[in-house]
Amino acid sequence: MTTIEESIYVNAPIRKVYSQWTQFEEFPLFMAGILEVRQLDDKRSHWRTNIGGKEIDFIAEITEQLPDKRIAWRSRSGASHAGVVTFDALNDRQTRIMIQMEYEPEGIIESAGDALGFTTRRIENDLERFKEFIESRSSEAATWRLQN
Repeated sequence: MTTIEESIYVNAPIRKVYSQWTQFEEFPLFMAGILEVRQLDDKRSHWRTNIGGKEIDFIAEITEQLPDKRIAWRSRSGASHAGVVTFDALNDRQTRIMIQMEYEPEGIIESAGDALGFTTRRIENDLERFKEFIESRSSEAATWRLQN
C-alpha cells in the first residue's frame, strides 16, 4: 500500500469549502483523470476515471462523515483505496484541507508512476485546481448536509 498526505490552504470559509467538496459529481471540473462521478445514494458513488490512459470504474463508500470536519471513504469495487479528507477553519475566511489516502497501485504502469511520484503530484495539482475553483465561486454550492 502507498500512503499520500497532502494539504492546502484555501481562502474561503469552511462551510463553503466543505459544501463544495461534497459535490462529488462536480469533481471532473477540477480533478485530472476523473471522467464522471454519479451519486448512487447517501453513502455510495460510482466513479469513472482515466489513470495513465487506462479507464477504471469503481464504487466508493463514505465510511464517516462529519459536516465541516471530515469525510472518510473506501473503495467497494475496482482499485483498492481508502482515505480521509479533513477540513480545519483557520479563521472566518480560510480553511485548511488535508487529504490522507492509501491505495494499491495495480500493474507495472501504476507502480512505475507511483515510484516516480506521479500520483502525489496529481493530488497536489488537483488541490491547487480545487483552490482556484472554490476561490472563484461567489456563492456556496447547494448541498445536502448530513444532520447530526
